[in-house]
Parts: sequence; C-alpha cells; structure tokens
Amino acid sequence: MAAQRDWYEKDFYKALGVAESATDKEITKAYRSLARDFHPDKNPGNDAAEEKFKEVSAAYDVLGDEDKRAEYDEVRRMGPAMMGGRPGGSDGFSFNVGDMGDVLGGMFGRGGSQRGRGGAGVQPRRGADIEASLTIDFADAVTGLETALYLTTEAQCSTCGGSGAKAGTAPKVCGHCGGRGVTDDNQGMFSFSSPCQVCQGRGNVIESPCGTCRGGGIEKRPREVKTRLPAGVKDGQTIRLKGRGGPGRNGGPNGDLLVELTVMPHDRFGRSGQNLTVSVPVSFANAALGADIDVPTLGGPSVTMHIKPGTQSGSRHRVKSKGIETTSRAKGTVQGDLIVTVNVVVPTELNDEQRSAIEHLRSASTVESEQATPTTGATA
Repeated sequence: MAAQRDWYEKDFYKALGVAESATDKEITKAYRSLARDFHPDKNPGNDAAEEKFKEVSAAYDVLGDEDKRAEYDEVRRMGPAMMGGRPGGSDGFSFNVGDMGDVLGGMFGRGGSQRGRGGAGVQPRRGADIEASLTIDFADAVTGLETALYLTTEAQCSTCGGSGAKAGTAPKVCGHCGGRGVTDDNQGMFSFSSPCQVCQGRGNVIESPCGTCRGGGIEKRPREVKTRLPAGVKDGQTIRLKGRGGPGRNGGPNGDLLVELTVMPHDRFGRSGQNLTVSVPVSFANAALGADIDVPTLGGPSVTMHIKPGTQSGSRHRVKSKGIETTSRAKGTVQGDLIVTVNVVVPTELNDEQRSAIEHLRSASTVESEQATPTTGATA
C-alpha cells in the first residue's frame, strides 16, 4: 500500500466540500468549481487563494483516482494504527506497512521483502489538471475547428528535460536511503519509516542543479496547445485534453487540460439540441395563398421550402438534415434538422393598388362572416 504520510491527517472530502459517499461525478464537479474560484490566474498575488488551490488539487489527485480513493478510505478507516499510532507527531514517523508485511511474511513462511522497491517518497505522481477557457464563434461550434490555446503554466523544464540536473550531469541515487526516499527505524517487530533527510524523500540527489528550474525539473513558461474541437460542441461544455495539463512528478503521467467553451451567439441562427433554428419573414399574401420560399442555411446555399395556404405566423416547419452533424462512438453520425419559424409580415406602407386589394379582401371577409352568422327569431 503506497499510502501518503498525510492521508490520515488531512480530510480530502472536507477540502472539496463533499460527503464521503459522494460519487465520482460529484467529486469532479466540486473540484472544478473550487479550482475555478481559486485558480492563481483568477487571483493574482493572492497567497491564500493559491494555497486553497493547491489543497483542492491535492484532494482531487487522490479522490479523483479510483484506486487512490479506495486506499485513502482504508487508511482513514484503520485510524492511527495505520500511521504508527502517532498521526502528526513531532517525530514525523509513520507505520511502514511494507515492513510489517516483511515481518508477518517471515513468521508465516511468506517471503517477498519490500525493501529496495522504493518508498512513498519516490512514488510516481500524476500532474495536476489545468483549467482554461476558450471563446469560439457559433459557426465554428457547429462545424468544429482546429485552434490553439496560449497558456502560462508549469511544464517540464525545457533545459534539463525534467531531470533537474545541469546539462552534462544526472541525478545520483541517494546513498543514505538507497533510492527508496525513506529511512527506517527498526523497533523489534515493527519498523517505522520517515522521509530521507538527505534527499527529502526524492530518492536521488542532484549535485549540480539545473540553472533554469533550480533542480525542481519544472518551470513556469508560456506554451501553445493545439487541438481539434469536434463538430457540435455546446456553450458551457468542457473539453478534456488528456495529458496536456500539469507535468507529472517522479515519472508520473501528466494531468489533463480542461477547456471550458463559450460559444458566441449568431445574429440569425439559434440551436436546439442537434437542430438549428431560424426565423423567416413571409408576406401576408404568400402565407394566405401558399408559396415556395427561400430559407437560409448555415454555411451553405439557401433551400426552397413550400408553405401551405393559410400558414399561420409563428408556425414551425422542418427542413430535414440541415442541422448539426455530430459523430460519436455510441451513436455514429447523427444529423440534425433546420427548424424554420414563419413570421408573417404586415406591411406598414401601401400603394393605391395594394390598399384597394386589401379593402376588397376585408369587404369580402365581412360579407362571408355575416353570411356564416346564424340569425335567431322570436318564438311565440
């Protein structure tokens, strides 16, 4: 069990503000909300916000990983005994589960010593997830696009390649702990371990640090992240770019880049799920008599749509396969429609001929209305 020293001491559920029974989705949602609020880019110069951001990132690094979360829950369930009975003690010692396995294995005839396999201090650590925002045009959201994000984040040192050592040199295995990152204090049946004081738990020593990152292997620098956004992305949607986030430590994988999208509204078209929407003006005569009308499409030529006689203003009509096309593994290619709303336009100015025709229509409509109205007589 590669339990971290502070797992018993820190309540990661409390750090994210979720219950211990929270689902993976609830944990991720809570982390994204807190990370967005306390991100250093949003709070420049605010040390308290930066510390909170580190706290929630550390909590999500454990609770966001199914295996780590199960291990963390087990550590906290077992209580102080798991940490040698002295959580947060002044001597900083913790119970070494691997060494206990050695003792029990020897007592019951099971081999498999943990020594020399590396301690908690040199375990690979996944890089932090990074959040970014991107604003795109409505048409690009519908069709998809290739774009680039320009970020200033932590990245693997470009000078030393992440080793932390000066060019021409390399880190050396710590002679004090043998590369394990921890040292042991044997107490009879039990063995307590603490981070190596020489290498600070890293398992190696850098005698000639890199001048750029000062031995850390990480530098903060601007970088360009190119990506392809699929067709049909939505406003407020978050795109996860695997391995494009913060750099991993001790050979661990990089974190992910979470890009929250803002889609600018279009001056004519709207969206309803997979369908595009558009409003088309129609003259009173065409609505009354029926006609073929031109309907615009997004990014293509207009199409002809027939409306029936007596079409009402506000009525909706469907043009097949002129909406948003998306592709997914589960559903394959899905093509939406174009939903057309007819708006009957009442003219504000009339010439003599138009006025005469409309007055004639009104007169005929009045006669028809009177003829259709039943009359009632007095009854004796």
